Amino acid sequence: MTVATSSEKLPISWETLLFMAGVHLIALLALLPQFFSWQAIGITLGLHFITGCLGITLGWHRLIAHRSFQVPQWLEYFFVLCGSLACQMGPISWVGLHRHHHLYSDQPNDHHDANKGFWWSHIGWLFYDVPAKTEIPRFTKDLSDDPVYQFCETYFLALQLPLGILLYLLGGWSFVIWGIFVRLVVVYHCTWFVNSATHKFGYRSHETDDKSTNCWWVALVTYGEGWHNNHHAFQYSARHGLQWWEIDVTWMLIKTMEVLGLAQNVKVAKPS
Repeated sequence: MTVATSSEKLPISWETLLFMAGVHLIALLALLPQFFSWQAIGITLGLHFITGCLGITLGWHRLIAHRSFQVPQWLEYFFVLCGSLACQMGPISWVGLHRHHHLYSDQPNDHHDANKGFWWSHIGWLFYDVPAKTEIPRFTKDLSDDPVYQFCETYFLALQLPLGILLYLLGGWSFVIWGIFVRLVVVYHCTWFVNSATHKFGYRSHETDDKSTNCWWVALVTYGEGWHNNHHAFQYSARHGLQWWEIDVTWMLIKTMEVLGLAQNVKVAKPS
């Protein structure tokens, strides 16, 4: 299994490598009996929804990266904040790299090219200073001057501190370990499965110039993002699960917002 060819000789991003190792190691403390509680698991699941679904999937991906629908600016900023609490880079960097991926999907200059193996596309690419990072400004001209985006880009890591303090006041170290570290690890891997598993496992409904697939179990843990072949075929679509059996929780939320008048100009691909 290849993670990077010797010809690339990409410099290691030690900051990212050490951070990810630290978060995963601290999350293991949740295995100790003194830190277990059902309330802590409930907090983790709730924050998984807020940061993973409302933040990353609905907010950063379908709303901001692809502009598949519109919401009032205050609501967009709320979703930007929720995504920032997922601690997956700042919103400008995340959106820039995602747009870069779609332009070069599974080509040599795709930073998580699935042709380099499951490990590379899942997490390996994060540990290197991939060239795509230098192209982020080219893909984010619509976001780079916004002060809210700039704030979240700079302080996304620091935002974990007030959240951690709140969790500690509510339930002590158990809530902190589960609500911060376990939740981060789970949301990380759920998101990364979209880069790795949905370019390897599942079925293809549409012919696209990449290896994207529709994978039901990834859709289950990512609120509908696992219908990835559909998404690559219709990048503009707010709805990813195009068939009746392709359950798409995020689309249900977007549709609900549309009914309530909070989402406008919702773009939808028609199922074949």
